[in-house]
Amino acid sequence: MNIERWDQAKDGELTESNMKRKLEKQGYNYIMYTFSPGTDFPDHTHTVSKKDSILTGRFQFAMHGETVVLQPGDMVEVPKNTVHNARVVGKENVVFFDATK
Repeated sequence: MNIERWDQAKDGELTESNMKRKLEKQGYNYIMYTFSPGTDFPDHTHTVSKKDSILTGRFQFAMHGETVVLQPGDMVEVPKNTVHNARVVGKENVVFFDATK
């Protein structure tokens, strides 16, 4: 699993506008979502490759037999047709960018 971490020296402070700017520079279009604590996404796939990016909260993410907890600023690439699952962990909402090219 390839997790890209936020680099404050390169990307600036982690803010909504800076996250949008970074995704746009990488050629992505995105939709921003807010997921409440306890939100669960069981195993599923997508017909397009995408990048999941976390602005706030903690998001447990599993793919390729590996499970990680994504933190604010983390971005993970999800290849099309790849089984994965995720859930919000903790008591804070997850603000999430669902990005595609």
